[in-house]
Amino acid sequence: MASFLFDLSSIVRVNIRFSSRLELYFLQMDVAKDLAAGTVGGIAQLVCGHPFDTIKVKLQSQPTPLPGQLPKYSGAIDAVKKTLAAEGPRGLYKGMGAPLATVAAFNAVLFSARGQMEALLRSHPGAPLTVKQQVVCGAGAGVVVSILACPTELIKCRLQAQSVLAGSGKSAVAVNYGGPMDVARQVLRSEGGVRGLFKGMVPTMAREVPGNAVMFGVYEATKQLLAGGSDTSGLSRGSLIVSGGLAGASVWLAVYPTDVVKSVIQVDDYRNPKFSGSVDAFRKILASEGLKGLYKGFGPAIARSVPANAACFLAYEMTRSALG
Repeated sequence: MASFLFDLSSIVRVNIRFSSRLELYFLQMDVAKDLAAGTVGGIAQLVCGHPFDTIKVKLQSQPTPLPGQLPKYSGAIDAVKKTLAAEGPRGLYKGMGAPLATVAAFNAVLFSARGQMEALLRSHPGAPLTVKQQVVCGAGAGVVVSILACPTELIKCRLQAQSVLAGSGKSAVAVNYGGPMDVARQVLRSEGGVRGLFKGMVPTMAREVPGNAVMFGVYEATKQLLAGGSDTSGLSRGSLIVSGGLAGASVWLAVYPTDVVKSVIQVDDYRNPKFSGSVDAFRKILASEGLKGLYKGFGPAIARSVPANAACFLAYEMTRSALG
């Protein structure tokens, strides 16, 4: 009898170890699939949306004109025309190197973190999540990706805005960057080392956490609405495009002023700063330009977010589905 019980306990221990290893294997496989699908989705998003983002940053970062003077760009269309005239089509893709170099990591981390949050909240494997649970997953993913987004955004904004700052005469920020690596080198050398690359971390996190919470919540809500229930596995590509587009637009409706604050802080002069912090930037923009100042570049942002996020989510879903 004792021998039988010993053999039984040994079998149980072996089964437990095998089950644990199997669970770990499937967890690693899920992470790998999210990494791959997130990478493909991020590349699709960047290719579709970067020109719009360039115009957005140019409008956000142009200095307030003196009394009697006109701004460098009167609006989005004017910014596009002047950018094309001065820099050619390549000007619309300025600063793309930094996000392209990290887009794999950024979206892989975003969708992987969201996937792991989903796994924690599911009652059992494969169980659909509610919209509220997707909001929580998005917020959690936003915390994680903020760490990667801040230095990437700083480099991108410096490159996109340098032509605006060069002609303003109001900023001592270097406007002769040779590319993403040159921005990183100059910041590390003259703006406090690694800390300089994380300038604007507070508004970055204030954008990413609620922004991703809203985006994934709206995406899931729209999918469930179009599917007529919680099972969204049979949705068409058209439905995924609509869901992704609406999710992208919702982000900027929720957090756009925060993005403006982030941009002006990240291109602010390190040696002679105009803003002492996020709250100070918010107050000064509001005082000098009114509420309109907090929505500079809003048109290009919305115009970008719909196709870019539609492409991102569609590419993610198709890749994730293909991987099983």
